Amino acid sequence: MSRPAIAHIRLDAFRHNYRIAKQSHGGKALAVIKANAYGHGAIQCAQAIENEADGFAVAAIEEALQLREARITAPILLLEGFFEAAELPVIVANDFWIVIHHLWQVEVLLETALAKPLNVWLKLDSGMHRVGLSPADYSEAYSRLSQHVNVAKLVLMTHFANADNLNSDHTQQQVAVFQETITGMGKLSAALCETSLANSAGILSWPQAQGNWSRPGIMLYGASPVSERLTGQALRAVMQLTSRIISIRKIAKGESTGYGSIFTAERDTKVGVVACGYADGYPRSATTGTPIAVDGQMTRLIGRVSMDMLFVDLTDIPNAEIGSQVELWGDQVSANEVAQSAGTIAYELFCNVKRVQFKYSDVG
Repeated sequence: MSRPAIAHIRLDAFRHNYRIAKQSHGGKALAVIKANAYGHGAIQCAQAIENEADGFAVAAIEEALQLREARITAPILLLEGFFEAAELPVIVANDFWIVIHHLWQVEVLLETALAKPLNVWLKLDSGMHRVGLSPADYSEAYSRLSQHVNVAKLVLMTHFANADNLNSDHTQQQVAVFQETITGMGKLSAALCETSLANSAGILSWPQAQGNWSRPGIMLYGASPVSERLTGQALRAVMQLTSRIISIRKIAKGESTGYGSIFTAERDTKVGVVACGYADGYPRSATTGTPIAVDGQMTRLIGRVSMDMLFVDLTDIPNAEIGSQVELWGDQVSANEVAQSAGTIAYELFCNVKRVQFKYSDVG
């Protein structure tokens, strides 16, 4: 026997979502599987779509090497590029692609003798102001890189800060900065360079901001970053986080339960204790009323989430018993709704899942 908290990872759903992302964008798509595929298992997810993915994107070389060790041969882009010159021979040997986002990386790349040239994605800071070359530096960096023996191909890229906000014009402003910067490069841009602008929110919401390559992330895992708009085909939840009821008790109206006694029953209440807590990745900040499903019936979280357990209201589920299955998020319970209740985002929920059993399935 083992503890019943399980993260069910449906690889067929991951494949389905990748196909939606690529179809919605219309160009090539790098599947973003950084941070262990947002907590879902990078190797397993990569293997599920390797035969059809245009490539993958990870944060850094450690993540990319794990994929190569698992015999993933598709292109892999390092979204943070390299951190020191010593990484470059390893990058060359493993055929990794790199993002260049700072002038020091330009200098190091051009000064290092390489066995063969690299594919470089040159990142423009078009308004997010996190990483990326300024428009003033971008043209010169492109000129130097495009003429150097160490560079096989250049892709021009940027990243959106507010593509998930359909009421903001910031994305349109960023697109304008990107296009003006490239146009200002004149002959250097050569109109032959491929471009990459759209993350998941960009794919779903900004058709004028697509580029040749997309970089879908959260939508691959079944959570839409844009609540107001969905694709024509529904995304499927890849992770279903479940556990079981391990204890049941009844408390009278006016009694409280759990740490801090933050929940006080407004009626006689049947309370179920679930084997899942914040040590498993369920957010401690989730509040009473957060949706939970028990044996397929919707109910709510009550009280404070503890390290190993949480409480659910079973008052209106009379047949619930010890051993009843609980879905924390997945098919019935939206991870976005849980995240909203907890004051966070689905990205963080997925990345925080740990200690639970991971079970992978693929029905084709």
